Amino acid sequence: MTQPVPTLTLCKKSDVPEDEAIQIEKDDLVLAVYHVDGEFFVTDDLCTHGPGSLSQGYLDGHVIECDFHAGCFDIRSGEVVTPPCMIPIKTYKVTEDPDDVVIEIPRD
Repeated sequence: MTQPVPTLTLCKKSDVPEDEAIQIEKDDLVLAVYHVDGEFFVTDDLCTHGPGSLSQGYLDGHVIECDFHAGCFDIRSGEVVTPPCMIPIKTYKVTEDPDDVVIEIPRD
């Protein structure tokens, strides 16, 4: 029998303005929560190229531009869109919840 994947509630959906990102620190995680076209996405907040905070970057649709070196990532997949970044960012699966942004925490 498979065990359910653990989840973590990050914030209220109403806390994240449309077409913006916010930083959430919870349980040793520093995450960026994005709200795009009524959907929510979650990635690690730290850019993989340098000390930039992705939640402080420029969000254009599903692409976040790091505020440090202007590298870009797709927030849906974590894939690099624009150098100088080379390493994808970690993404988290957002679960269905009517009021809160809740993510699955994969077991290591």
